[in-house]
This record gives sequence, C-alpha cells and structure tokens, in this order.
Amino acid sequence: MTFTTKKAAFGGLAMFGAAALLAGCASAPEEGPESTGEALDYLPCMVSDAGGFDDKSFNQLGYEGLEAAAEELGVEFKAVESAAETDYASNIQSLVDQGCNTIVTVGFLLAPAALEAATANPDLEFVSIDDTVDQDFDGTTDAPNIKPIIFDTAQAAFLAGYLSAGVTQTGVVGTFGGMNIPTVSIFMDGFAQGIDYYNEQNGTAVKLLGWDRAAQDGSFTGGFEANDTARQIAQGLIDQNVDILLPVGGPIYQSAAAAITDSGREIALIGVDADVYETDPSVGSLLLTSILKGIDVGVHEAIVEAGNGNFDAAPFVGTLENEGVGVAPFHDWESKVPADLASKLDELKAAIVSGDITVESYLAS
Repeated sequence: MTFTTKKAAFGGLAMFGAAALLAGCASAPEEGPESTGEALDYLPCMVSDAGGFDDKSFNQLGYEGLEAAAEELGVEFKAVESAAETDYASNIQSLVDQGCNTIVTVGFLLAPAALEAATANPDLEFVSIDDTVDQDFDGTTDAPNIKPIIFDTAQAAFLAGYLSAGVTQTGVVGTFGGMNIPTVSIFMDGFAQGIDYYNEQNGTAVKLLGWDRAAQDGSFTGGFEANDTARQIAQGLIDQNVDILLPVGGPIYQSAAAAITDSGREIALIGVDADVYETDPSVGSLLLTSILKGIDVGVHEAIVEAGNGNFDAAPFVGTLENEGVGVAPFHDWESKVPADLASKLDELKAAIVSGDITVESYLAS
C-alpha cells in the first residue's frame, strides 16, 4: 500500500441521502407512470441484477433514477427484474423487442450481455451501471452506443475506514462481500486503506478481518442474497470480536443486521450504495454510516439527456470531487462519533480531492 501524504486541506464532507423507499417490483416488465406532459416518442427501460429492485441498495437507486427521469420527461418506462444471472440476456432482449430506446443495465455482471445487445442493436442506446464495458482494457468502451456510469467508491470507503478505526472499541473491524468482483472489492479495498491510514497517523493497530489487500481476496458469500451463508459469515466475524461490520453486496447487509441483533452486543453496521438508514429504517439504529454511490442521480441525468435527444456515451466516473460518491450522516450514532474525528473526515475528503492523499483503486487515474 502506498499513500501520498502532504498537508491536508480543509473542506466540507459531502453527505447526501438516498431517495424515498420504493415498493417491490414484479419479475415481469412493468409500466411506468402515465405521461405528465407533452408526449415524447421515447421509451426508457431498465434491467436489474439478481438483487431485484427492492434491494434497498443499488438496484433500487437505479429504479428511482429511471422513475424520476421518466416523470420529468412525461413518458412511460419499462423495468424488468432478473432472478438469476441466466436471465440477463433474455431480459435485455425482451426490452429490445418491446421497442425501448435506451436500456439501463444495473450491475457489473450484466455488462457482457449489455455489450452483446448493444453490438447487435447499434441504433439503440445503453447505459451500463458499474462497468466500463472495456473487455480488452484499452481505455475505450467496446461499443459506441454504451454509456458507462461507474463510481470510485474506494475514496468514500477510505473515509468510512478511517471513521471505523476511530470509533471501534475492540480494535477489530470486519467486512465481507457478495462476490469478489471489482465493484464489490473496491469498497473493501478503500475501507482497508482508510483503516491503515488511521493506524499510520495515530500509532494504533486496528485490525481488519474479511479482506486481505495483498492477496486481493477475502470473505464472500458467492451471491447477493440475504441468506444463511451471509449470516454465518457475519457471525464468524462477530465471534472474532468485530464491533464494526461492512457487508458489501446489496441485501446481504440484512443478514449481517440479524447476526448483530442476535449477538446482544453493540456492533455498528455500515451500509453501501444508498443511505440505508433512509431506505431501510428497520436497521437504522445499527448504522454508523453508509458509503454512497449516486446511481439514482447518474441514471436520471443520462435518461433525461437521452430523452431530449442528447445521449452522451462518454463515461461518468463518480468521485468525492463531483459528489458521485460520499458518506452518509451518522444519524443515531452521531453522539458516538467524536467531534474531532468528524472534522478529520472533512480534512481527509479535501486532501483526497486535491490529490494530497491518493486512494488506490482500479478506477484511479
């Protein structure tokens, strides 16, 4: 691990919340809102990954962005959920067949199917959430009609890691993920860097379980379902004296929350993608913060532009600087976060934005 550290600048820590809670969606395509203005000849559409649109995380945020954009444009939309990875190609094709003009695919795992469909349908527009769609790694999206929307969440996770190292009482922090793919491990890697930086700056030895930066591997459930596997992994970390837990992978945080509740101990949960305090109040009292990705904002802007005839395939990379990533408020845990630690996060954010602190990730330039 390498940090470039100079004198930290000061600035406000960007904290933004998620949109309102959305009701669960059926697996079949569903119609969006009725037109509220002058009708456009435009149909935006979306395919979820296996987490579903009620995951209270990134699929939900994507849906909310599409819904808001369709309402602004005064058009209907179609959205279809995927029950498994084998549904991705057929779900995309179903939307092609229904005359969609722009198709948003939510999640890294949909990128190959999105690329295949985009290549076969060069007159349609595609938006790929969480993947660069650059299979040959030459720095160029592999189809000119795909817009990648990606997020350097390592930057925000660094702040959450530093925060966790400053709050932990046991000196042991844990993380686990759904699958070891770049859009999951980027959270875990940034989190680890923040903890390491705290230790370097404060002469402490806070330990992280569940992710090994050198090996680029750690604890994974093998999917994105809130199930017994996720609960067992969370319990295994709790049994090793963890008192802050970061589950990365949509609804798997629900299994972690159940294990925390059953433990009877005060253990903080860290959410990902959305401000989980807002999207799932049932776990609100457990949440120290959430590591945020502005998926709803990115989808909204891309669809509004496309609906107005201004589709732009240039990739969008969310960072702390453009507020595409951030950390949520501390909510119920605010009184447990020392004021000087909260102020330090402001300084760290400014230093990352200025380049005085470099957070490593596969998206970092």
